[in-house]
Amino acid sequence: MAWLVLGDGKAFEGEAFGGWLEKEDEVRGEVVFNTSMCGYQEMITDLSYAGQILTFTHPQIGNYGWHQEESEASKVLLRGLIVRELSEGEGSLHADRSLEDFCKKQGIPGLKGVDTRALTRYIRKNGTMPGVIVDQLQNGTDFWRQYTPEEIQPDLHWVYQATVPEEFEIPGSGPVIAVLDLGAKRNILRCLQRRGYRLHVFPAGTSAEEILDIKPRGLVLSNGPGDPSGLPEIAENMEKLISRIPILGICMGHQIMAMAAGGTTYKLPFGHRGGNHPVQNKETGKVTMTSQNHGYAVSESSLKGTGLQVLYSNLNDGTVEGMKHEKYPVLTVQYHPEAAPGPEENGELFDTFAQMLGE
Repeated sequence: MAWLVLGDGKAFEGEAFGGWLEKEDEVRGEVVFNTSMCGYQEMITDLSYAGQILTFTHPQIGNYGWHQEESEASKVLLRGLIVRELSEGEGSLHADRSLEDFCKKQGIPGLKGVDTRALTRYIRKNGTMPGVIVDQLQNGTDFWRQYTPEEIQPDLHWVYQATVPEEFEIPGSGPVIAVLDLGAKRNILRCLQRRGYRLHVFPAGTSAEEILDIKPRGLVLSNGPGDPSGLPEIAENMEKLISRIPILGICMGHQIMAMAAGGTTYKLPFGHRGGNHPVQNKETGKVTMTSQNHGYAVSESSLKGTGLQVLYSNLNDGTVEGMKHEKYPVLTVQYHPEAAPGPEENGELFDTFAQMLGE
């Protein structure tokens, strides 16, 4: 048996699987949950989960195996997995291996047989908090006697661990689009490629001047992990570009653009992670279901005087889901228009961005 021990001492029992504690005595990270019923591979390889222990609320995970081509990144930065029932075997004809085989190969530790319903309800009531996966309950208890949650934060922001090491290009027949990679999902790049753009992908720390040097038609800020308030230097770079170039911000990119204009962000109690979040366009009244994965939100009251206006809002809790600039061609969304996994109806946002570039 093995245990997940939360920062407040609450413990959940399970059975170990995957790359179990091969490199360290315990696995530590913020414990979060995702309510999607499928798409575990896309979630596991979503770099926005960097530093987190991911709980799946769907009771059976792994039933269609693992197909490498469906991964959203070439590396995995989440810290661990929590599941109720782990399906054995490869599951589907196109699978390369089983989920457990992938976890063993990548050194990803997991717990199966956990009461994930109880764990999810506990997080919803008490908020997300750090936890450790250990092989002995006492080890987890002793860990939280020794450390505080603040002491297990990484020295280097997760965005700089998720971003590409150097810039590169993806060929295309159309205009050049710059992409600031904060931990980008591959499907964001695919959505841009399908519209014919030539992509120039930059690391997160790239300066505004370096981006402008390639004379791009527009700029896309990708999704990424961690607390946006820990990235003031990127917001300062983007502030220089607001009046210079059309910009699309997605998820972390949305939050960074709010900061660049003078707004602020705050931590949500347990985040938005799932494929069924209703979002309304405040101009048209249209409601779509969206895929989301974030633990922070833009403070609506902080946008006063920034030039940014709320364009989309979350119908569950009223949080800001998207913004547009009253003067410049800047558009942002908190949700994932590329989905993967999730509903596909929001892909039209890339067409809206294309219209901005044409104008």
